[in-house]
Amino acid sequence: MSTSKVILVTGSNTGIGYELVHLLAAKGHTVYLASRKESAGTEAVAKIKRERNLTQGANPLVQLDVTDGASIDAAVAKIQKEEGKLHVLVNNAGISEMDKPQKASVPNLAAIHATIDANLVGLIQTTAAFLPLLRASNTPSAPSVILNVTTDMASNGNMATGFNSFLHRCIAYNTSKAAANSYTIALAKELEEEGMKVNCATPGFTTTKLNGFMPGGKTAKQGAEMLVPWCLMGKDGKTCRFAFDGGELPW
Repeated sequence: MSTSKVILVTGSNTGIGYELVHLLAAKGHTVYLASRKESAGTEAVAKIKRERNLTQGANPLVQLDVTDGASIDAAVAKIQKEEGKLHVLVNNAGISEMDKPQKASVPNLAAIHATIDANLVGLIQTTAAFLPLLRASNTPSAPSVILNVTTDMASNGNMATGFNSFLHRCIAYNTSKAAANSYTIALAKELEEEGMKVNCATPGFTTTKLNGFMPGGKTAKQGAEMLVPWCLMGKDGKTCRFAFDGGELPW
């Protein structure tokens, strides 16, 4: 019996998502590379093909904008037609708006609306749309997996007891991710009776476009490596957890 899985990684034409597609595909899985802009996705698929030294194949591409319901429906239909199921959904797509002032006392409402639309509402509607395909693959011995990529700045416990003042000035990003963590808990509890595994995980400080390529962080590949085991959980895997590379964080 094949152990290959069908996996979708949203927001994966660059950064951590791109490297995660690389790592999972190298393990023999069918990994859909999803991009908001189809042209950017096409370039990413061609790049990954060159990097894996493939003359054909590589990773299938799906155009997916998590803030656009029609785009989500089209992505579901494509994977339904081509695969008939989905084993793993990785909600990686997101924005930060960190380049805009966003203090708690002087909120940037445009940044707040944008991050919540993408990081929370987009994640929720994407997950709900793909649930039928996840249920189609879910079995007691090989449960389906939903992994929401988050940030340690979404840990209210951590943020209340530590971290520097700069990180408290990213309220649009932090708040949207903390809310997405709350959704993760609710979904994990609801789907636990079906045996599905639902978790969130943070790769930690990673130097990517999301933070303006701030120096001093992990490489995108290092950030992605931490996520791999949480994508490929078996029947004994954990659920309703907030993971980081040192263990688990407080909600």
